[in-house]
Amino acid sequence: MKKGICLFLAAALSLAASAAASASGWHRENVEVKVLSDRGSRFHTLPHQDYLSGKTHVLKQYLEARKGENYQVALRNNTAYRIGVVIAVDGRNIISGKKSHLRHNESMYVLNPYEQGVYGGWRTGDNTVHRFYFTDPGDSYAVRTFGDESAMGVIAVSVFQEKGQRPLPGGKQRSLGKRGDNGAPESLAEDRAGTGFGDRTYSPSVKVAFKPEYRPVQKILVKYEWREQLCRMGLLSCRGEGNRLWDDGEGYAPYPPDSLGRLSIE
Repeated sequence: MKKGICLFLAAALSLAASAAASASGWHRENVEVKVLSDRGSRFHTLPHQDYLSGKTHVLKQYLEARKGENYQVALRNNTAYRIGVVIAVDGRNIISGKKSHLRHNESMYVLNPYEQGVYGGWRTGDNTVHRFYFTDPGDSYAVRTFGDESAMGVIAVSVFQEKGQRPLPGGKQRSLGKRGDNGAPESLAEDRAGTGFGDRTYSPSVKVAFKPEYRPVQKILVKYEWREQLCRMGLLSCRGEGNRLWDDGEGYAPYPPDSLGRLSIE
């Protein structure tokens, strides 16, 4: 093996995909990301920002998390080239557990051309992962293991070309929302969402040679929150979703429409 070639884990649960598979809804971007439940359904997402930062295409969106539910991060490579992907959950690299800055020198999975990869947990060995599940921040892997809440509630994917390959086709800059300020960090609170260190499951992997470019060509950032939090933030219209048996005001029973004003005197 040539000096300087880095070793990275290949996609453990990757599924070979034919060109025809691109017709299933993944063809809109070079590399697409979906967050799926174990039942195969996709979690509700809300577009937030879509823009270019230098030569990196950045896509941001919100996701409605469901407490206690296992989830998987599914990626599809829609290009004719092999790519490397750094995946971080709550700011921790899902292979090494180390604090991630989404850089080229981190542990990453490798996807072949037109290949799909499904990643469902924290890698704890060559053949094992511990499942992702939505939970409160205090129960999250990042806080319980590292005391780290610096990137709580974010699923992040950074995509790298392999050196010596042609650049991925560029996309037209689009805006789906205002590029907001980062704001001050919020303190740990139970109304926020995090990702836990769940049950161990079999997930074989192999190591392959892959030398990434220095800068990513694409970043996908998914900020997940409980539904109640998305409602408070005004990202979901949640009016009228109260409990119909609990939240009704107290009062007397009304007259039927055809008997208003009538009194029954016995």
